Amino acid sequence: MNAEKSSHPPKKRIALHTKIFIGLLTGAIIGIGVNVLYGGTHPTIVWVASNITEPVGTLFLRLLLMIVIPLVFSSLIVGIAGIGDIRTLGRVGLKSFAYTLVISSISVIIGLTLANTIRPGERVSRETAAALEERYASDAAKRVADAEKINTTDSPLMQAVKTIVPINPFTAIASETPSMLHLMFFALVIGIAITLIPKHFSAPFVNAMDSLYQISAKVIDIIMVFAPYAVACLLFNNTARFGIDLLSALGWFVVTVLLGLSLHMFGVYSLSVALLSRISPLEFFRRTRTVMLTAFSTSSSNATLPTALAVSERNLGVPREINNFVLTVGATMNQNGTALYEGVTVLFLAQLAGIDLSLTEQITVAYLAILGGIGTAGVPSGSIPFIIVVLATIGVNPALIAIILGVDRILDMCRTTLNVTGDLTAATYVARSEGYTLLKTQPEKMPEQTLV
Repeated sequence: MNAEKSSHPPKKRIALHTKIFIGLLTGAIIGIGVNVLYGGTHPTIVWVASNITEPVGTLFLRLLLMIVIPLVFSSLIVGIAGIGDIRTLGRVGLKSFAYTLVISSISVIIGLTLANTIRPGERVSRETAAALEERYASDAAKRVADAEKINTTDSPLMQAVKTIVPINPFTAIASETPSMLHLMFFALVIGIAITLIPKHFSAPFVNAMDSLYQISAKVIDIIMVFAPYAVACLLFNNTARFGIDLLSALGWFVVTVLLGLSLHMFGVYSLSVALLSRISPLEFFRRTRTVMLTAFSTSSSNATLPTALAVSERNLGVPREINNFVLTVGATMNQNGTALYEGVTVLFLAQLAGIDLSLTEQITVAYLAILGGIGTAGVPSGSIPFIIVVLATIGVNPALIAIILGVDRILDMCRTTLNVTGDLTAATYVARSEGYTLLKTQPEKMPEQTLV
């Protein structure tokens, strides 16, 4: 009897990325279906979203964001300590920054070229624009007011100093929206100091940070068990409310953004991993699908960071010290999709307002979009405040942001996927340039609840 039982092969478990994809499709299909049948404002749909799916999705996001602070701090410390030599650290940092600058510049050029070629702002009727502006006017007014609080009269250099260097690193993270740049700068300084003192002094602290990192990674594994169900809820919330009508009203804008993101994802990134990282683009995308699905569903680079760290090490073979530095910094500073989106959105709204931007003004937009891609918060809709500031800078009414708010979330999901994938291409490039061999083994066969 026992021998007969043991002769049966073990039941094959469904991989996590497959479960997430099923959840994503389920949520999107149900959401679009109920929106088409009943409309996004039907009382039952509103009740289900407010009392069931939105709380579940928000719980998942908050659980992931809850662990980001200890994970970012510990991973940067461990990564810098693992690199060891300050000269090697400087080389890795310089390569990461140069890669980010070049790839972000390419993304903005793609976005502005498409916006000037397709000219989506001239293809939306005035009636549709006025209706959208009225529909989202109150939300836009709040966003503009929040952006005006951020915008100060400080010089650009002073703003950069205040944005990067914290006065008190503990107060910088003790808020609902912590400053990741402040936290990363503090961790970077501590990490550099560790490399400059004898190991018998730094070893206990580094070991404690490594323990914190391992604990954080295990917490992520536990949270990701619920990812497929949370993803279904998140997608339902988005699709049930915006529906097909809103996408069709802003169809040309949506097409322009998605075309730009697709060209960058499958063109620029494929060339990058093939020429710089020396790995097959198809193999790269196959091994990173869990990260891409997580980024798409959460719309947050910060929330996806834990998954990216695990998958990059396990599936791509990037060493932990490179991962911990490049991916952690990249979650905030390497946001190619955001840079592309900001450039397209600014030109779209300028065209809609009948303002023809000169070449000099478009170069200014490109410059600001690149900076925005580096400094924008890695959270859902984190680029909106920056777009408002850029609109005001070039003389376009910031209140026009209301027109794109309805579709921003679905496009946010797409550009976050590009952002996070860009972080992984940067990690593979830096690792290859430092002499490491990538894709040494097949992706690990891990338990159902871990990242595969």
